[in-house]
Amino acid sequence: MTTEHLTRPITLNADRTQRCIVRSASIDWVESPSFGVSRRMLERDGGEVARATSIVRYAPGSAFASHTHGGGEEILVLEGTLHDEHGVYGPGTYIQNPVGSSHAPSSPDGCTLFVKLRHLDPRDEERVVIDTHRSEWRQGMVEGLKVLPLHTFETQNTALVRWAPQTFFNPHRHWGGEEILVVEGVFSDEHGDYPAGSWLRSPHMSQHQPFSREGCLILVKTGHLV
Repeated sequence: MTTEHLTRPITLNADRTQRCIVRSASIDWVESPSFGVSRRMLERDGGEVARATSIVRYAPGSAFASHTHGGGEEILVLEGTLHDEHGVYGPGTYIQNPVGSSHAPSSPDGCTLFVKLRHLDPRDEERVVIDTHRSEWRQGMVEGLKVLPLHTFETQNTALVRWAPQTFFNPHRHWGGEEILVVEGVFSDEHGDYPAGSWLRSPHMSQHQPFSREGCLILVKTGHLV
């Protein structure tokens, strides 16, 4: 683990016009200013205050000081339980904290999160909390796909998509771009195979033909890269 905090701005995979693939398991953990909280950086543009996408790990008993989300925050709880003054969020919980909101997160037992910072539209004022393990999934556009919509604002859409084994989708273009976190299984397209923990960004009007031979669960965000 890298023990130095960020003392200068970092530009990492910050060009949203470029396709990007990161396999998070291969990245070193970097400590945050709060003891016991570390992150694997997927993309970043800034210092400790940054537009960023990360895997964040809270050691048991760790906490982050109260802070305001200057550009909003999205969270998916991957493992463990996250706490703040507004509630307790177990595995599979999706949270959107809008621009200007604040909280003091902690984890008595430890947790791992997928976190996006400072990318929300300030007009999107809705706070969203969804327990995806207790939500109703919808049939997708092809057989073998199940979709759980999480949030929509104008052109932007966030959802979980579950692929049954041997599910193949049609070739398509990404208006506004597409971002994927592979939560479980292996997601694939004509460019390669992406195991759990992989993060993919496909820019505006890019094209691919996705599929999953063994099945997978992915978090998908579209329409936000313009």
